[in-house]
Amino acid sequence: MTDKRPTLSLKPKAKPASDRRGAGAAGRKPAQAAERGQPRAQGQGQGSQAQGERAPAQPASASGYQLKHHVVRAPREEPRLRASHEVKVAPQRDYKPDLKSDSLALALLGAASAVARVQGGMALPQALSIVFGAYDVTPQTRGAIQDIAYRTMRQLGRSETLLGLMTSKAPEPPMLGALLCAALSLLDPPEGTPAPYEAFTVVDQAVTGAAAHPDFAHAKAMVNAVLRRFLRERESLVDEALRTPLARWNYPQWWIDTARAAYPRDWEAVLAAGNAHPPLTLRVNRRRQDVAAYLQSLQDAGLAAEQVGPHAVRLAQAINVSQIPGFAEGVVSVQDAGAQLAAPLLDLQDGMRVLDACAAPGGKSGHILETADVELTAVDTDALRLGRVGDNLGRLGLAAQLVTADAGAMDWWDGRQFDRILADVPCTASGIVRRHPDIRWLRRKSDTSQLATLSAKILDNLWQMLLPNGKLLFVTCSLWPQESEAQAAAFAARHDAVRLDAPGQLLPVGGAGQDHDGLFYALFQKKAA
Repeated sequence: MTDKRPTLSLKPKAKPASDRRGAGAAGRKPAQAAERGQPRAQGQGQGSQAQGERAPAQPASASGYQLKHHVVRAPREEPRLRASHEVKVAPQRDYKPDLKSDSLALALLGAASAVARVQGGMALPQALSIVFGAYDVTPQTRGAIQDIAYRTMRQLGRSETLLGLMTSKAPEPPMLGALLCAALSLLDPPEGTPAPYEAFTVVDQAVTGAAAHPDFAHAKAMVNAVLRRFLRERESLVDEALRTPLARWNYPQWWIDTARAAYPRDWEAVLAAGNAHPPLTLRVNRRRQDVAAYLQSLQDAGLAAEQVGPHAVRLAQAINVSQIPGFAEGVVSVQDAGAQLAAPLLDLQDGMRVLDACAAPGGKSGHILETADVELTAVDTDALRLGRVGDNLGRLGLAAQLVTADAGAMDWWDGRQFDRILADVPCTASGIVRRHPDIRWLRRKSDTSQLATLSAKILDNLWQMLLPNGKLLFVTCSLWPQESEAQAAAFAARHDAVRLDAPGQLLPVGGAGQDHDGLFYALFQKKAA
């Protein structure tokens, strides 16, 4: 008996828009994005030093660049497309196809493997790191895989909705669906942006990639049919897809509802900003060079840039850090303009004892030590990520005491109180979603309250370590008030803390002077005994 794999069937050609509107509830509605992922462990938070997609892929952190949110998640609880009832076999995501190393087909398969892992609960940088190791690709192909994977994450809601309109059930294995979504993200770029490849090239290479993978070589005809149908019926399919919030905004419904409730006037701008490509912003090391001199060095290197803060310079176009003048020598660091507000707000003076809690990967630690000659202790729960703090400080020619510990515990503290404490606490990282578009698909609505509870415990613990008249800066890269303003108000009430001037909530809404991540700042002073 011949063992034949079941294949997907294609939906019939879409009816005209007038007929579809008359169909009412009988028409198929794509399922909403599942809420998934688990709360980030302590120290997995803030988005400041993000390098964007052009920077080298790294497995974690969000407080300097800040993939602190990037930890393995539980698989999402339900698929966004209708579930398949086929018997599933173990996917071969690490299979290295026999394709040209510089082909778009290989890049599409690599991106699909990473996207499928994210859909299973893994953070995108970690997923990409695994793919790069398995595929052993050239730097050029690594860049292509990374670019396509990030595009796919930003457009996943729209692509999955379109796929649901064209197929009868969810493609199996998940990597096949991810391959189709990756191809659709290239065929259907955001409005106003050019397509990165010719349409016929994308279709041809997607089919080639499917044919080269043993898990779904049998489905290459289906891949060809779906993508060609999209090109034929693009206008009507997109029109129908955009009637759903999932496709229009590319966020889970709970995320859209939360943004609308928190920012009734700005929620659309906030969501749109999260789908935009982030800028590459640098922090000039004041110990090495002033901003004017560094801008001149960029101009001499043929790189356009502008000053966007006291020590912040934004490049007109993102490039790899290896190409940034002075980066290797510690003249500049990659750090979001909003995150560069932290060190100045601490009002640092030479000789102070300073604690940077939840410090990895060290963006704010470096800025603190560039600002004043202080005795800095940097704490983080993850020894590997704490090692990155040491690496970053070493590049800058600076040093701090590195302590692998839980900022919510007391067992690591020597009992000597600090003059200043930076509490960059765990959160949902909803304010850095433009840098890490996988966050929206990994988070669950319940994460907000769970992480707020964890952060409150850390703040209460750190307050005991602060000297009378000392200052504690509470920072989070969340957009949700439960993690930011409500947290700050409750903390001040619990401890009778004096609240000093600070920016509060920064929204990532774009525009002149606002091209920064979504961060929250609250500054407290401890009353004298």
